[in-house]
Amino acid sequence: MKVLVTGASGFIGRPLIAALAGAGYTVRAAVRARRVQRFPTSVEVAMQPDLARPVFWSPLVSGMDAVVHLAGIAHVGSGIAEGTYDRVNHMATAELARAAAASGVRRLVFMSSIRAQTGATADAPLTEADEPCPTDAYGRSKLAAEAAVRAFGVPYTILRPTLVYGPGVKGNVANLMRLAALPLPLPFGALSNRRSLLALDNLIAAVRFALEDANAVNQTFIVADPQAISVAEVVSLLRSTTGRKCWLIPMPSSLLCTILGLVGQRGMCERLTGRLIAEPRKLAAAGWQPVIDTESAIGRMVQAASPRKSGTASRSTP
Repeated sequence: MKVLVTGASGFIGRPLIAALAGAGYTVRAAVRARRVQRFPTSVEVAMQPDLARPVFWSPLVSGMDAVVHLAGIAHVGSGIAEGTYDRVNHMATAELARAAAASGVRRLVFMSSIRAQTGATADAPLTEADEPCPTDAYGRSKLAAEAAVRAFGVPYTILRPTLVYGPGVKGNVANLMRLAALPLPLPFGALSNRRSLLALDNLIAAVRFALEDANAVNQTFIVADPQAISVAEVVSLLRSTTGRKCWLIPMPSSLLCTILGLVGQRGMCERLTGRLIAEPRKLAAAGWQPVIDTESAIGRMVQAASPRKSGTASRSTP
């Protein structure tokens, strides 16, 4: 199978490219910069257009059996106009879906987000049957992109991953790793609220399932590790992997939020103390199986970020 992967040089794209090439796919990797790319030698590297402007996708999708669309603006918070999110995440995806349909692409796998379905927290466990209710520009742009994918008639699979973690991760998970590495007690012992996370290897397995299995055609799936986990458990795993004691103080969440507010980090309070459980039952029932458990995946992530035995720091995947 010939597969185009957009956003190929990112946190998800690089390991996905390696996995697909290793599985025998013929891969075309679309990247924004033609610098030296650490892809397998069999991978064709192509320039990805600027998604902030109307995109002519036909040359990239020509000859492809399938497309995996990863490119877009990640959920980076404030400072980006809603129109920019819509242009890059929604309209560029619509243009790609139109080109894929015209070129006879047999499968379009769109990487959406759980934020197309909900805000940062959810009172009840989420399933695909719930009415989508995004709460920010990022989530709205992803939900609109999903509608565009469905509209153009190309066979599709839409994936809504929860927070993805793995080697080279950035953002909130990287910040939590840095906190866990400090030789200090942390005030997270009372944070029993559970959140669904997603190991990078399990997401790659979901992409392969979407490409290969007829049960995935024209379906939308939540993707998450089978079991949700608390912040206290995450930090404990981060520390135990490096042989450190957990050293967590059971500070009440109200006090923790007050302290975070005083240092200008009120937004972190919701992420640390809120609940968000997303259930991948539909995807599992269709045939997907996770390939790694949460404890092992967190261990691999920490080891990948640790200094090498030679004394040089390991590089994170950009």
